[in-house]
Amino acid sequence: MKIYNTMTRQKEDLQTITPNEVKIYACGPTVYNLIHIGNARPICVFDTFRRYLEYKGYKVTFVQNFTDIDDKIIKKANEENSDYLTVSEKYIAEYKKDAKGLNVREASVHPRATENVRQIIDMVKTLEDKGYAYSTEYGDVYFRTNKFKEYGKLSHQPLEDLEAGARIQIGETKEDPMDFALWKGAKPGEPSWDSPWGKGRPGWHIECSTMAKRYLGETIDIHCGGQDLVFPHHENEIAQSECCNGVPFAHYWMHNGYINVDNKKMSKSLNNFFTVRDVAEKYGYEPIRYLMLSSHYRSPINYSVDIIEQCQSALERLYNCRDDLQFLAENSPSGEKDGEDTIKELLLTHKNDFVTAMDDDFNTADGITALFELARDINSNINAQTKPSKELCVFALHLYREIADVLGLLYTEKSGVADDVQTLIDQRNAARKNKDWATADKIREELKARGITIKDTPNGTIIV
Repeated sequence: MKIYNTMTRQKEDLQTITPNEVKIYACGPTVYNLIHIGNARPICVFDTFRRYLEYKGYKVTFVQNFTDIDDKIIKKANEENSDYLTVSEKYIAEYKKDAKGLNVREASVHPRATENVRQIIDMVKTLEDKGYAYSTEYGDVYFRTNKFKEYGKLSHQPLEDLEAGARIQIGETKEDPMDFALWKGAKPGEPSWDSPWGKGRPGWHIECSTMAKRYLGETIDIHCGGQDLVFPHHENEIAQSECCNGVPFAHYWMHNGYINVDNKKMSKSLNNFFTVRDVAEKYGYEPIRYLMLSSHYRSPINYSVDIIEQCQSALERLYNCRDDLQFLAENSPSGEKDGEDTIKELLLTHKNDFVTAMDDDFNTADGITALFELARDINSNINAQTKPSKELCVFALHLYREIADVLGLLYTEKSGVADDVQTLIDQRNAARKNKDWATADKIREELKARGITIKDTPNGTIIV
C-alpha cells in the first residue's frame, strides 16, 4: 500500500512502527458551532481510510480530538450568555449526531483538551526547561521557533519566508514574531487552570501534540487533517513534539484538499456557507459522504446543488442493485448452476480493481468506479430472467456489501413494507392471477400516487 506523504512530497510504501498495527491521529473540530461541509471532508475521508486499513487486516488505533477550549468557544459562550463547558458539550453532541448520519465510526479515543491540561502543562514545562519556550510577565508561554532549525519542513517553506508574513499582535510580548503560544495567561472572565506561570489555558497547537503523545506514543504512524492545517498548526505540532521528545513526531502526513461551493471558496461573506445539517435536511447525509469520496482525497472538490443531486442519483442506482440482489437472494432456489463459477470469477475482478485503487494512495474515486462496475455486471448476469441460484445471489450480495462497507456507503437498510401497502400488492397479485387487468392497473396507479413504484418479476412483485 502506498500513501502520499506531505513531508516528502511523494508516495511511499506504508511501513508501520509495529507490524500489522497503525496509530493514527486526526485533528478534530473546535466545538463552537455545527460542522460545515468543509469539515465533513476529512471526517469522511479518514474514516474511510481507517475502514480500509482494518479491511486489510491492520489493528488501527484512531485518535480524534475535540478542541473544547478556545477563543471561538469563549466568544460563543459570551454571545449566548453561557459558559465554555455548556457550549462545548452542546456542539460535541451535535457533531456526534452529524457524524452518525455520515456513517462515521467513533474514534478509538475522542480526547478533549480540558481533560489533558495536566499533561499539557508538563509538556510546556519540559520545553521551557530545554530552552525551547519562555514565559512573559503576563503569564503567557511561547515557543522559540528559531531554535528549531527544521521549522518549515512540512510546509516546505524556509523560516525567512515564513517570517515575512509574521506579526506581533497587540497585547503580545513575544521575542520574535514567529513564536507561537503554548500557554495563554488568564484574562478577566475567561476560564483558566492553575499552572507554574499562573492561571491560564492551553494554546491550540500544544493540545494535539500532548494528546497524540498520551494516547499513541512519542512517535506515531500517521497524522492527518485538512490541507489548511499544514501551516501553522501541523508545523507547530512537529516543532513542539520533536523538541520535547527528541524523536520524530509522525512518519506520514496526510492532508485532504479543499472544498469549494459553486467553484468559489466557501465563506459566510459570500453567503455560500453550508453546514452538514443544512445539506442533510434537504438531501440526506449519505450523498454528502458520497461526494467526499467521489474525488481523490488530495484533489479539490466542488459542492453545488447539481452535484449533490447527481450524488443522490448515483446512490439510487447502487441501492437498486443491492435491493434487487437482496430480493433474489431471499427468493431464489438453492442449487448452483453451470456457468455460475464463471460469473463469480468475473465479479471478483472488480474486488481486485477496488483493492488496487485503494492501495494506490487511497483512491476512493476509482474505488467507487469499481463498485459501479460490479453493480453493472451483477445487473447483467444476475437478474430474475437468468433465474440464478440462491448461492450465486448470496455470494454477489456479500461481495457487493463488502466493498460498499469499506467506503461506508449503502448503510441505509430498506424499510419493511407497510401493512396497507402489502395488502394492496397482494390484492393486485390476485387480480393479475384472475386476469383482472383493470383492477391490477388501478392498484398500480394508486401505489404510484403514494410514491411507490413496483416491478413484476418471475419471483414476485418488488418495490423499486
